[in-house]
Amino acid sequence: MPVWLRNWLKVRFLTGFFVTVPAIATSWLLYVFWDAIDDFFSPGYQHLFGRRIPGLGFLTAVLLILFIGTIATNVMGRRVISLIERLFFRVPVFRSVYPSVKQLLESFSPEKRNSFKSVVLAEHPRKGEFVFGFVTSEVLVETTEGKRHMVTVFVPTNNLYLGDVIVLPRDEVLPTGLTVEEGIRIILSAGTATPPRLPRDRL
Repeated sequence: MPVWLRNWLKVRFLTGFFVTVPAIATSWLLYVFWDAIDDFFSPGYQHLFGRRIPGLGFLTAVLLILFIGTIATNVMGRRVISLIERLFFRVPVFRSVYPSVKQLLESFSPEKRNSFKSVVLAEHPRKGEFVFGFVTSEVLVETTEGKRHMVTVFVPTNNLYLGDVIVLPRDEVLPTGLTVEEGIRIILSAGTATPPRLPRDRL
């Protein structure tokens, strides 16, 4: 086989591989998620109708989430959910895990879209090493030397699920010009989505 043809086939194959594999992997994960939820609700419908109806369990989960969301948007519903949460907090394992998971998910919810205010570079865990982080709040610290303007930065260490919370002087974090969505994409892609220049100019 000629070299030019081998190189042509190699480039096309690798390009096709890196285009199709993420699409297939995403589709597979969505299917596993859909099938797991469908299997959870299916036994009840199978007992009721005598056979399994694919998709009915997943539809039930969607309607249930929609129903809970509708309840949670009014004052009375929020009080009921708050009461249920307080009851769950009495369960030892649940009360240790639930608050962290809830706070993390709420950071990406539409109602709290501004929880991550900006994407910055911060020196962590030591001088000279920079990591991507998300500014979550600003803090005014009063010391014997005067007031210091600080920022709280969340630094993911395990995708977006776990991380370190660090507090740095506001003038020591470097702005990146990235949106929160772009910052999340960089973390999830293990840094491969990082643009070649920061801060990136905005048009």
